[in-house]
This record gives sequence, C-alpha cells and structure tokens, in this order.
Amino acid sequence: MTDKSTDPAALWQTMLGEMEKGFNAVATQAMASPEFSKALNQAGSVGAGAQKQVGDMMEKYLASLNLPSRGEMVDFAGRLQSMEARLDEIKAMLQQSLGTSGTVSGTTPGTAQSGADPQRPPRTKRPPSPEGEQR
Repeated sequence: MTDKSTDPAALWQTMLGEMEKGFNAVATQAMASPEFSKALNQAGSVGAGAQKQVGDMMEKYLASLNLPSRGEMVDFAGRLQSMEARLDEIKAMLQQSLGTSGTVSGTTPGTAQSGADPQRPPRTKRPPSPEGEQR
C-alpha cells in the first residue's frame, strides 16, 4: 500500500475533515450569539409578511377575474362534504324505512314482480318442442 503521507486521497480527506471541524466551530459560535438569533427572527418575520402580502394580492387578483380564492374553495369543499354526509344519512334512513315496510330492497314500490328479476324483461317466447315445432 502507499504511504499515508504521500497518498493524495488521504491528504484530501484529512484536509476536508479539518475544514469541517473549523466550519462547525464557527457556526456553533455564531448561532450562540444573540445577534444571530435576532437576525434569523427578523428574516423569518419579513418572509411571513411578504407571504401574507402576496396572498392578499392574489386574492384581489382572483376576485377581479371573478374566480374563487383558496379560502373560498376550502369553504366550498367543506359545505359540499356536509351536503354529501346529509345525503348519506337520508339514503340510510330511506333504505331502513324501505327495508321495514316489506318491499324488495333496490326497487320502488309497485315494480317488484313475484320471483322475477326486475332487471330482466319477462320471457314470452317458448323454446321449440322436441319435434322442432314452435307452439
């Protein structure tokens, strides 16, 4: 094997390790200072303020185009979900009342045929007799 003192990969690895230790020391020292945390807090509040302004401008722009905003779509989705839930409740109550009244499930009263499938038409044509004639 090659000597560690002349191996370029080993030298590169050692140099990177030392640089990483130095950067970590500087970053730890900088993050411990109150000025760093104050600057980071200010940058976050500036970003939040800019995001709010962009959201307000977008809402005004969409209103001028007669399009719904994100908040209006969220509200619409909530109302739609509540309507679907009410319809499901009505459907369940209707099925329960039809089940207790003695009608066939899945059919409307008056359309149930005795023993026949309501989806298939009645059979009126008879099969041919063994002699090959139709009756």
